[in-house]
Amino acid sequence: MRVALTISLVLFGPSLAHAQHAGAFARMGFGARGMGMGNAMIADASGYASPYYNPALAPYLTGQSLDVSAALMTLDRQLQFLQLSTPLRPRAGIAGGLIHAGVGNFDGRDASGYHTGTFATDEFAFFIAFGLKVGSRATVGAGLALFRSDLFANVAPARSIGVDLGMTFRVTEQLRLGAVVDDLLASYSWDTSKHHSAGGNNTDVFPKRIRIGASYQLPQVSFAVEYESRFTTTEARRRSVELVGGALRELIVSEDLMLHEIRFRAGAEYQLVPALAIRGGATTVAQGALRPSAGFSVQKPLGGVAVRAAYAFILEPFALGTMHLVTLRFYL
Repeated sequence: MRVALTISLVLFGPSLAHAQHAGAFARMGFGARGMGMGNAMIADASGYASPYYNPALAPYLTGQSLDVSAALMTLDRQLQFLQLSTPLRPRAGIAGGLIHAGVGNFDGRDASGYHTGTFATDEFAFFIAFGLKVGSRATVGAGLALFRSDLFANVAPARSIGVDLGMTFRVTEQLRLGAVVDDLLASYSWDTSKHHSAGGNNTDVFPKRIRIGASYQLPQVSFAVEYESRFTTTEARRRSVELVGGALRELIVSEDLMLHEIRFRAGAEYQLVPALAIRGGATTVAQGALRPSAGFSVQKPLGGVAVRAAYAFILEPFALGTMHLVTLRFYL
């Protein structure tokens, strides 16, 4: 019972209440700037956007930097980011990083309802993204992500590999377009048959995502929009009574379904002064709910090292409350 309860709860992940598909934690965004602008970062060539959004953004990196992020969330959830990035002049760039998410204080109960212990789950994604300029207007990139999900102490961790492919194209000096295909090959598999009578071999395939978007840059203001088409393969099971060998038997019939969802994202940033920027954005989630966000960033030298501090405030739908995210970028 407690294994089944733990697995059912972890599928909600440290994300929104609707996000029940595998790897939901890795689709929440990356860093305070991106999440403050609604995660509409696919074509942001400012040099501040993480290549995790689009590996083709790596050639626009302005210098070697280390990003450290941490979120304050409700419902015993936690979320942290780490990234090390550098340009490879004159035509390329590379970034690597780590995402950790977790949910704690699960109340374990046995079949009779008695408390058996407190449990927690953790998920990790290590990624590396490489991008290359192609001609004077276009960039292309590829990303590789290694995922790990620790569901329960007695169940072997689920591991997987995902591949991202992206590109950007400069239409004018102000307008850029971007496109990405995310999480190719990624899926989680685990076996709970040794720990629960209703357990077995389970495989959850990550949603395959196709994202397109644009950014428009003015001297002090930038705008960004993004459209996502998400395809998820899931298994639907139903009970059926059939006549087998002259006797009625109850059978479990499985059917593979393909679910399609759409997401929209938009964000804007205003550079008040060179050292201070404010931003806002929003993204649509399931059932037409909206997740608005806002934030700011300041940049100042600290002991000879340039430091950029960013803060984002995210209002989560479905009564999950608010999220506060802080990112520190150290220019090395």
